[in-house]
Amino acid sequence: MIPRILQWLDERLELDNIRHLIAKKTVPQHRHSVWYYFGGAALFLFIVQVATGILLLLYYRPTAEAAFESVQFIMTEVTFGWLIRSIHSWSANLMIAVLFIHMFSVFLMKAYRKPRELTWVTGVILFGVALGFGFSGYLLPWNELAFFATKVGTEIVGDLPLIGKPILTFLRGGEDVTGATLTRFFGFHVAVLPMIATALLVLHLIFVQKQGMSVPPSVEQNMEQSKGMPFVPNFLLRDLLGWTLTLGALAALAAIFPWELGVKADLFAPAPPGIQPEWYFLFAFEFLKLMPAKVLFY
Repeated sequence: MIPRILQWLDERLELDNIRHLIAKKTVPQHRHSVWYYFGGAALFLFIVQVATGILLLLYYRPTAEAAFESVQFIMTEVTFGWLIRSIHSWSANLMIAVLFIHMFSVFLMKAYRKPRELTWVTGVILFGVALGFGFSGYLLPWNELAFFATKVGTEIVGDLPLIGKPILTFLRGGEDVTGATLTRFFGFHVAVLPMIATALLVLHLIFVQKQGMSVPPSVEQNMEQSKGMPFVPNFLLRDLLGWTLTLGALAALAAIFPWELGVKADLFAPAPPGIQPEWYFLFAFEFLKLMPAKVLFY
């Protein structure tokens, strides 16, 4: 039956072309080849985010009255719900960290050179979208830490000259962080950003497939006679091994250090000491501290 199904698909989709493409695809092999695996690791963590996010979405309720209780229900009543939420939270942080490494390795190896400018641009935009995922998803548990950290994070945007105030109002859905902000962030997190990320990811992978992987200028001349590593099965199996190790590290972190929920947000309570945005937004938070109260007329 399987050969017949493959033949049926081949007659309609021309699978021979795909097999030919896979057979001839190679990956450059040199002392910097290890950095090629971080792109695949980021893709794997994104898939984990999507899968666990869909499972959490089955129980989550995006209102100020029910958000905290729904997450609490997931963690205490749903079978392995605490583990799914921990994996979702840890994979988000690991994805940002892996994307940091991937982006800077691409920059340092000068992989943005012609003809790969569009690959670089789509990758940088994808990194920005990933930060948007982290920022919008942080508020969804509607706990004290998330509430005040989001308040601080949106105030950073609000300090931008001219456009800061309109953007702040747009993000919050009003003047302050309220239930409207939670609903708006939920819409960004599960609808707007996934659509943008999917479109950009498809474009990015097409560009990588079309142009191949870049070779650093320092080793490019010595690569002229090298055939490289076959993508299937050599590179693919190593990439899958990296995915397995990433999954193991993710499962260990989620099981040993489960993500805490904290206490429910109180809009009228004072901010606890030491509130700050997530680690990947700390650069903006600390930079704001160094800036004077007014710059020119703003």
